[in-house]
Amino acid sequence: MIEWPKSNDVLGTVNRGNPAESGLCTLCRADCRGKCETWLSSLKGRKMLYPRDFGMVTAGSSNTCHIGVSYNSLRILGYNYGARGLASGLSSSPDDCIFPNVKLETEFGNEQKTKVRIPVITGALGSTLIAQKYWNPLAIGAALTGIPIVVGENVVGIDKQAVIEKGRVKEAPELDRRIETYLRYFDGYGGIFVQMNVEDTRNGVAEYVIEKYGDKIIIELKWGQGAKSIGGEIQVDSIEYALFLKERGYIVDPDPTKPEVQKAFKAGSIRSFARHSRLGYTDLSSAEEVYEAFSKSVNYLRSLGYKRISLKTGSYGMEALALAIKLASEFGIDLLTVDGSGGGTGMSPWNMMESWGVPSILLHAKAYEYASILAERGERVVDMAFAGGLAREDHIFKALALGAPFVKLVSMGRALMIPAFVGSNIEGVLRPERKKIVNGNWDDLPPAVKEVGTTPEEIFAGYFEVQKKVGEDEMKNIPFGAIAMWTLMDKISAGLQQLLAGARKFSVSEISRDDIASANRETERETKIPFITDAQDERAKEILTKGFKKG
Repeated sequence: MIEWPKSNDVLGTVNRGNPAESGLCTLCRADCRGKCETWLSSLKGRKMLYPRDFGMVTAGSSNTCHIGVSYNSLRILGYNYGARGLASGLSSSPDDCIFPNVKLETEFGNEQKTKVRIPVITGALGSTLIAQKYWNPLAIGAALTGIPIVVGENVVGIDKQAVIEKGRVKEAPELDRRIETYLRYFDGYGGIFVQMNVEDTRNGVAEYVIEKYGDKIIIELKWGQGAKSIGGEIQVDSIEYALFLKERGYIVDPDPTKPEVQKAFKAGSIRSFARHSRLGYTDLSSAEEVYEAFSKSVNYLRSLGYKRISLKTGSYGMEALALAIKLASEFGIDLLTVDGSGGGTGMSPWNMMESWGVPSILLHAKAYEYASILAERGERVVDMAFAGGLAREDHIFKALALGAPFVKLVSMGRALMIPAFVGSNIEGVLRPERKKIVNGNWDDLPPAVKEVGTTPEEIFAGYFEVQKKVGEDEMKNIPFGAIAMWTLMDKISAGLQQLLAGARKFSVSEISRDDIASANRETERETKIPFITDAQDERAKEILTKGFKKG
């Protein structure tokens, strides 16, 4: 088992817990006082791209964690001549070929394109309490930075205030809050998805959303995710709420209607309940039946008026992956998210997370292979997003390159929640009257924050950029968590621009599989990405043996 380093002396970062491949702690706490790379980047922004203490240090790469097969065992290549993808009006002179001129804008979709400022989409933020508590900074931060956000499953079903009559949603205040928070700051870049599982479909969420919001919403069908092989879960510590969820039609474990369970809860031996969602397609027994069921679902959503439909699939085996790509391509789906094991969660059985499914890089490599088969047959290939334990700008580059040209976005879940946590905690200290409103967890600023500053203007490198975008008057309505998210995305954007410029690609759409290499032979075998010294080796030998064409 690979062990990732807990600290980075060059950046001055430390993980509180055991780090995963993403660089995030396996258990990321909302009240964390610092300071992993993503946590500190939410304050310092692009300064975190460089070694600390300039003028007093030199720094050298340890080149660790290139064993085994993971995204960290891919290397990003650079080139020493050329420039591709320059924007109109720019020349190939060194004055124009600078990393700030790298264009990160992208788009996805079939007939109706959705524009995105940075090739990132949030993970699905559904019925978990932590997604509900930190939705405002996440949604506002996503809207301001121009990236899409996904409302995950079960948001309506667990809402005590939602009114559901005869299988149809009549009122859904929590879902409305989420949608309207994002749309308030939406400026044409990004978009908001509403995800559907079995219970959402039964409750008529799709009908409610289209009637109230029209084609502003992208509806997402859910086959699964990378964190678990069963439906979504949440935990509740109230037996009254557990009974409410049971009445709403959910699986609640242990069953709160049983007298013995009620006695155990009263005695204190049972203190919480797990609410589970149902598995989809249990009544089907073949790929052909899945084809027919998917066709009916898509056609029904289109008949309601949905112009953009997405699909999310999890880290199942190769048949399910091929089905997802084939069906999404054939039926004109706008985005297919392929979520590998290693993906994050609000609540999943831990040993299931550790043991089930196909790791992200392996699943993504096969997704590219299967998409290429369709492309070689002359068939349309659905635009894709890769997900599963991705957090940094180098992860984004590698995922886009591994799946090029089919992958348009990289989905980041837990990483984008960290700035919401950090900013909310800071806001709770600096604006104590808002501590409960923003779900702040601190009573004072920890040393890692005080080293940066003691006012929001000092603490957040992106503060004045956000102020410029929204205006001074509106700034009072922007949660600190959204400012932190802007700051993190600014760092990620600058880092991605630098990596692209080094590859002589001045538009993210130019990225290709030739821009990465495998750091070991096992990764080469599994991904079909050449080993470092094999990449460009034939051309190198041609230069040595055949020379150059003159003229």
